Amino acid sequence: MELRLAIFDLDGVIVDTAKYHYLAWKRLGEKIGIEFTEQDNERLKGVSRMRSLDILLEIGKQTRTDEEKEQLAAEKNAWYVEYITQMDSSEILPGVLPFLEELRTQGIKIALGSASKNAKTILERVSLSDCFDVIVDGNLVTKAKPDPEVFTLSASLLGIEAEQTVVFEDAQAGIEAALRAKMLTIGVGEQDTLHEAHYVIPGFEEFSVADLKKVLALR
Repeated sequence: MELRLAIFDLDGVIVDTAKYHYLAWKRLGEKIGIEFTEQDNERLKGVSRMRSLDILLEIGKQTRTDEEKEQLAAEKNAWYVEYITQMDSSEILPGVLPFLEELRTQGIKIALGSASKNAKTILERVSLSDCFDVIVDGNLVTKAKPDPEVFTLSASLLGIEAEQTVVFEDAQAGIEAALRAKMLTIGVGEQDTLHEAHYVIPGFEEFSVADLKKVLALR
């Protein structure tokens, strides 16, 4: 297989914005009387904002009208945006920038495939916008992971086939989406959590394009 495209999730792969999501959801939970823990936050990885709100309400055994849910989600997002606007390039995860630069020098296209509607804001804050050939985020897709739309659209916009694409993901829902898209999947994080991926790495500090090509050769 000739590798032509690498697609990256954002939260937990490029930068660690999960902590800001957690702070914002916890703040919302406190406002409406729901205790929200870091363990609960794991359930929100890779899923859409509205589904995340549904999970929070399920935890608290609460219900809301659609209009109320829209207001709560908007409030959570305003707090999250408040947090992420303080970010800078120091928050790029270790090894990510050299890996992106190595992909670029080898002529491999780079895409972002994220459920976040704030992806462009985050990339601008950490000075990474110019590293991506295409950015597909929650403003462009209607179906959340594990639906493969975010990945299939990324490849389609660049005219690249699924079998020529690798996806880097840190969430189970993202791994499932990439597998459904019939793309090579590299989990970024813990083997126990991401065991369905074709290959798992702890991060990018000791992972190069040469290592990636070795993984491809094993398929």
